[in-house]
Amino acid sequence: METTLNAAVWSGVDEGFSLQSQPPPDLRAGEVLVSVELATICGSDLHTINGDRPTPLPTVLGHETVGTVVATGGSVRAHDGELLAPGDRITWTIGTSCGECRRCRRGIPQKCLSVRKYGHEAIDDHWRLNGGLATHCHLVAGTGLVRVPDELPAALAAPANCATATVVCAARRVGLAADDVVIVLGCGMLGLTALAYARDRGVENVIACDVDAGRREAAGRFGATVAVAPDDLSSAAKEYGADVIFELSGSSRAVQSALEVVDLGGRIALVGSVSPAPEINFEPSAYVKNLTTMVGSHNYRLDDLAEAVDFLARTGAQKLFADLVSEPFPLADIDNAVTAARNGAAPRVAVRMD
Repeated sequence: METTLNAAVWSGVDEGFSLQSQPPPDLRAGEVLVSVELATICGSDLHTINGDRPTPLPTVLGHETVGTVVATGGSVRAHDGELLAPGDRITWTIGTSCGECRRCRRGIPQKCLSVRKYGHEAIDDHWRLNGGLATHCHLVAGTGLVRVPDELPAALAAPANCATATVVCAARRVGLAADDVVIVLGCGMLGLTALAYARDRGVENVIACDVDAGRREAAGRFGATVAVAPDDLSSAAKEYGADVIFELSGSSRAVQSALEVVDLGGRIALVGSVSPAPEINFEPSAYVKNLTTMVGSHNYRLDDLAEAVDFLARTGAQKLFADLVSEPFPLADIDNAVTAARNGAAPRVAVRMD
């Protein structure tokens, strides 16, 4: 292969990023080499960069990615069962699954006992291009692969395999239905996606809640019936209802408020609490008598990713989603891209590979 393969290798807080050339991988059966079209910097990437999340080093960060197949190790099929070929535009699951362990058989392949996650693993001799912040990404066997329509903008497609698919999974796990009244707690990338997805699923009444006035204003554009500050959540829930609550902020206080306002027979999806946080308290008899269901939802299955791509292709909010992503920084300017992400220049800061 004559193409130059480069990666922004992360070596820890002290050493930071370095742009390094990588040898072409020797593809094994079921593996794919992808030319990365666009990657976006996720909050979890920033947690690693800030030293808040332990990650094996050195590594290639980034998992929100869209790209084009360059080569395959033998016959490799996409989620629809069709063979992939060079030139196919795809996205992929954040991690691998073996399909055989007890967790995979129980329908939670994202928690496979042998999972390997893009942007989360140390480089080794075989798997050097193991994250999205590189000109190419080496997809190992067990990765779920989803075709991406050519007409879907890269700014929408790149976050699909994190934010969008995570919301789709949470909606599935909580049993979202069109006749539900939905509350979305936290209106960042995940929350805005949840608002638009709930409306796409036919939900008429969606309450958005966030401490930030700018995010509440954005929530209205993404389909919120009403957007309120936390102090007004209880009154809004009494007026409209609270059948399904998506907690996407990770705030312990928000989790507590979900338990306080959920309707009889309501369901709560906890999605944002991915890092240790202060404990919350609840009185269990009220939870029992209220027939409350609470589920944790983390990452997603392959079918969730496929539905995420379908949703992004059909939603009328495409322009709104595209506006959440910055103008892309070149890979060689990765440090400035990270600074922009840290400063909140956009919900997602993009990196192009030219």
